[in-house]
Amino acid sequence: MNCVIKFKTTLYSSLFCSFLMLSVNAQESNIVAKNIDEEKIEKIEVYGVRHRLTSSGALKDNIAKTELLTDEFIENIQAASLADVIKNAIGIRVSNECSMCGAKRVMINGMKGEHTNVLIDGIPMHTMISGFYGMDSVAATGIGSIEIARGAGASLTAPEAIGGTVNMVTKDATENQVQIDFSAGELGYRKASIMATGISDDNNSHLTLVGQYDNRDQFDGDGNGVSENPQLTNSSLTIYFSQDFSYTDNLRIRYNQSNSEVFGGPVLGDTAYSIADALSSVAYGDSAQLFTNNDVRNRYIGLPWETTEWVKTTREEFSANWLHEVNSDFNVTSSLAYIDHLQDSFYEGVDYRADDTMFYASIRANYYINDSHLITFGADLRNEEMRSSSRALSMLDNYVEDSFDYVTKGLYIQDTWTPHEDFELAAALRIDNIQADFVDVSKPGTEIDKTLFSPRVDMRYIHTEQITSRLSFGQGYRAPLSFFESDHGILDAGKGYIVAVDRPERSNSITYSLNFDGEKLSSTFSAAHTAVDHLASLEHNEAGTPVLTQLDETASVTAIDLAINYQLFEELALSAIIEQYRYNETFKESFAIAPAEERITLSSDWDYNGWDIIASATWVGSRDLTDYNYEGYNRNDGTAKKSTSAKSYVTVDVKIIKELSKVLKVYIGATNLFNYSQADDMDSPLMFHEDGSYDVIYIYGPLRGRNAYAGLRYEF
Repeated sequence: MNCVIKFKTTLYSSLFCSFLMLSVNAQESNIVAKNIDEEKIEKIEVYGVRHRLTSSGALKDNIAKTELLTDEFIENIQAASLADVIKNAIGIRVSNECSMCGAKRVMINGMKGEHTNVLIDGIPMHTMISGFYGMDSVAATGIGSIEIARGAGASLTAPEAIGGTVNMVTKDATENQVQIDFSAGELGYRKASIMATGISDDNNSHLTLVGQYDNRDQFDGDGNGVSENPQLTNSSLTIYFSQDFSYTDNLRIRYNQSNSEVFGGPVLGDTAYSIADALSSVAYGDSAQLFTNNDVRNRYIGLPWETTEWVKTTREEFSANWLHEVNSDFNVTSSLAYIDHLQDSFYEGVDYRADDTMFYASIRANYYINDSHLITFGADLRNEEMRSSSRALSMLDNYVEDSFDYVTKGLYIQDTWTPHEDFELAAALRIDNIQADFVDVSKPGTEIDKTLFSPRVDMRYIHTEQITSRLSFGQGYRAPLSFFESDHGILDAGKGYIVAVDRPERSNSITYSLNFDGEKLSSTFSAAHTAVDHLASLEHNEAGTPVLTQLDETASVTAIDLAINYQLFEELALSAIIEQYRYNETFKESFAIAPAEERITLSSDWDYNGWDIIASATWVGSRDLTDYNYEGYNRNDGTAKKSTSAKSYVTVDVKIIKELSKVLKVYIGATNLFNYSQADDMDSPLMFHEDGSYDVIYIYGPLRGRNAYAGLRYEF
């Protein structure tokens, strides 16, 4: 195994070195040419078949409203991961679901994280379990743009996206270039990335190579020896290749390998010597007390393993996409993808290992019947297999593995009708057969075997040159298969857990948006309502064993938001986002972590004379935590009850960039500038239940303080 790893590392290093040498030589040639007569050089842009068909509308997916985050935006906010990029995007909240393991969930339109589908270059690439620790490990480097579509059925190829989709578009090579970025700061923050792009002389071959490493140490806001935010270390390598074989054929191939390690709980160098020390300390048994005087606000005196959560993830992704233009009215796209997501983890004495593999295949065609009708039709197959094991839990009499097989087969058709240049309507229908089978011997038969019809209609009407309305409504579905989605049910080694689901979740949603686009002012008002039947929920049986089950009542949420952008003058842009979410009682009771109900984000971007100053402030409104069944104590004897009122708070981010030359930029900045955190400014997320059991999910505020940093970016 070590030989294989060394071979891979050597291969990747050789590829990078060879490509960098080619890029440097190409750049040296370009510099010489520019010095001869720079003013006479004419820039010629040549586009391949994929760009040409996209621009003409021949690859159109739908006409629903889509938010676009550019690579410039990603650079300006100092994002290291996908979670960093989208955390303040309109209609999106990145929820931290655990103070120990740092699991992140991407919520769209107020829905849960499991209702978001993550695509890469339009292909569903995230498995059932990767949505928990995958969002923090997806490298921001190499992302050309991010497309966010909200609402059930927002993508023809992702019907399970009840909340919406996040589509990451890989950076395509447009020139021979190398970008190097390095930054460092507080709390062990380190980020180093390199991206090299190159194109062939005939512009038919495009290659992008991306590598990134980032690290953040644990954060312990109240200094009691237990972190409220874990250490996170990521490394990632991406190879992306695009080849135009002819005027009508294009092939894209993408390979990614990423590794992530999360460690939370006892602070390394304080209440634990090392990760290995924390994991092995389980051999010493239980301690009499976890905290001085059994109060989570006091010093941690327990054994390291008793509050340790450690997750190591290895992930490989491969995808291939072939586009063929049959003629000017007809084109076909075929896609294949394979993902292997391996998780090895330890949750306060409970080991859990899962190997989740997924194969995806699709074929899709676009056909222009006439100037008014574009027909899109296709078929796709998803085959996912997850196998889990736990030595600690397997010794229990009531232990049931959550291993499963999941297969979906889908057909879809969409007609995009344009009867007038001011009106466009896209009507789509998907037919899916879904089969979900928990393979534990105690669960014979196939739990879910359904054929579902999921319609969606999108409409766009241009009132004037400046005002546009969009209306969408549709249905979606999701099979609730992963026990992780209902929070830490696996943590109690004495009780185990039970999976009891037999129906897919079904949703109905409607979304309306009104957009104004003026010379200096642009704004968008949106309103969305989503209702879900058979929503997955965590309950407990009479023995106190956690049970993943489903609600009988309908859960619903209404999301309303307003985005305003104003170009005050050429150098200064201002923006504001106002959001409100209203959940019914059924939905509120299903949440493990209280979501944001109100949020306002104000930001500015001032670009003047080589300086670029980006600042943003985010306000989150107060909440009544009793609406979300919060109840906990700071002491294990059922006294010192924790507050059930979450106060409003504000966090501020700022970044200052100075362009020293055309190839070199330096920058300084800080996230959470004023160092506001829940443990330091409100109350610890650590808690005791009424029965004296310990937990780590009393979360309603920021779990990480200020991170000041400095860095440089070099392009050649």
